[in-house]
Amino acid sequence: MRLSRIIMALSVGLAIVAAPTAAGAAQPQPPVYPPVVASLTVTPTTITLGETFTLNGRNFLPNEQVRIDVAISNLPVAAPAEGTARRSDGSTVAMASVAYLPSGPTPQPAPTTFVVTADANGSFTVTYRPTRPGRYTFTATGLTSGRTASATGIVLPKRPPHPPRPPHHGGHLPVTGDSIGTPLKLGGGLAGAGAVLLLGSLAWRRRRLG
Repeated sequence: MRLSRIIMALSVGLAIVAAPTAAGAAQPQPPVYPPVVASLTVTPTTITLGETFTLNGRNFLPNEQVRIDVAISNLPVAAPAEGTARRSDGSTVAMASVAYLPSGPTPQPAPTTFVVTADANGSFTVTYRPTRPGRYTFTATGLTSGRTASATGIVLPKRPPHPPRPPHHGGHLPVTGDSIGTPLKLGGGLAGAGAVLLLGSLAWRRRRLG
């Protein structure tokens, strides 16, 4: 009899202890949201020196200040062009394109760090004008949220000016009066000599027949 009472008392105690745990597990848990990821885009992704990039940032805090860091690296060395030039000894040499360096004052270098302010939606749009060719990597960092995003753009050198067009007739100079005077004189002289020989031959034949 005592053993059964002891077992019953233990069962009741375990039930009392387990009841709060089960009640807590039955309550709805707050939803778990994925972390917000900031984004940065560069348009267009490739430009020519003198043009501008447009940077668009998203998913930062409302009205947050965002620092933009710019890392610039050189472009890969261009491969030689397909065209070749012939030397005086008959050998050929590959012709590589040459970057055009404009004359005039050198522009001030573009900033490598600057700060923009996001709008009420946590977005921003800003333009950036590079001052030298290269690969530009932009990294945006929210100064309050710590959110970061990166994007890359390519700046190509300016194309060299077009070379002057060659003269007509495949590069040969047009024929002028001075250049054709000598052949005409020579032809006229030959025609005159032929006429004299023909007349002389006719006169000789007449004398012989007479």
